[in-house]
Parts: sequence; structure tokens; C-alpha cells
Amino acid sequence: MSLGLKLVLAILLPPLAVYLHEGIGTRFWVSILLTLLFFLPGVIYALLVVTDSI
Repeated sequence: MSLGLKLVLAILLPPLAVYLHEGIGTRFWVSILLTLLFFLPGVIYALLVVTDSI
């Protein structure tokens, strides 16, 4: 899957982008939690995961 599509998904549906990049694991569950608590931290975290910054 292309990086551009993952970046768009990271903005619109952060947990889906993390799932497609990493699979179900710790980062996926952290993304779910951040997105449910506050949407913006979930987006930021997903962008960091998808771009391999963390």
C-alpha cells in the first residue's frame, strides 16, 4: 500500500492506518485509545507510526 494512501488514512481514520502499517499490536491499541480519548492525538500518533518516525 502506498505511503500517500496511508497518510490520508492516518488523518481520516488513524487506527486503520496503523493497522494497515503494523498489524494488530501494541501500537494499534495505543492508536485506538488515543483516537477514542481525543481525535487529534490519535491522528498525530498515526502519522508518526506510518512515517516510521517512532
